[in-house]
Amino acid sequence: MSLIVHTIPAFTDNYIWLFHQPGNNRAYVVDPGDASPVIEALNRLELSLGGIIVTHHHPDHVGGIHQLLDNYQVPVYGPKGITQVTHIMKDGDSLNLAETAFDVLAVPGHTLDHLAYFTAGEPLVFCGDTLFAGGCGRLFEGTPEQMWHSLSRLAALPAETLIYCTHEYTQANLEFALAVEPENKVLQQRALQVQQERQQNQSTIPSTLTQELSSNPFLRANQPSIRKAAEEHEGRPANSDEDTFAIIRRWKDHF
Repeated sequence: MSLIVHTIPAFTDNYIWLFHQPGNNRAYVVDPGDASPVIEALNRLELSLGGIIVTHHHPDHVGGIHQLLDNYQVPVYGPKGITQVTHIMKDGDSLNLAETAFDVLAVPGHTLDHLAYFTAGEPLVFCGDTLFAGGCGRLFEGTPEQMWHSLSRLAALPAETLIYCTHEYTQANLEFALAVEPENKVLQQRALQVQQERQQNQSTIPSTLTQELSSNPFLRANQPSIRKAAEEHEGRPANSDEDTFAIIRRWKDHF
């Protein structure tokens, strides 16, 4: 893959992403909730900051922007309503950064303003808190129907797409996934691998869309095995894929 993406851990379980082209020291940061580790990484890697990309307005994704702008005069790309955003992005927009064309996708559910940034050239997607490895974001502002539609948009990306989400939640997510779908052999193997990776303090991100489609229950709400589990948990028939998704999202909230 030509685009280099650096992992910057932040807080207890956040990931900030820093990307650039090989041989080019102009880098772009995604969801800088904390400025200090970003500045440290830029200095250590001898990179200059070219711009900031935001997926949504939560503090752990935007909290470091002000300090970064004190140090670097750069554009900020993101949804409307965020004070520091200089270039408002919306669904269907294109964004060219680091010699890479990104498609902007509206993916509401976790928040109403949530965006994802996909490039077919790699392919990869910076999806914030919409899709997680093995899970999905909580519904703080949107509806289950909105979130299912958003996840379905991401599910339709090329199968080899790398999923750059922003939290190390994978192990806990897969524990829940096993409660929903205990007979899923692919899921069983993935959970074991992730357990081993976390024991060695390794990052489990990025995952691939192929992995998610085969083992993430929130992308699989249209599968009979997930609907059956949802119906057994809820004690009633599930009326649709959206209803199945809503049931397992509530189930996860209280897991």
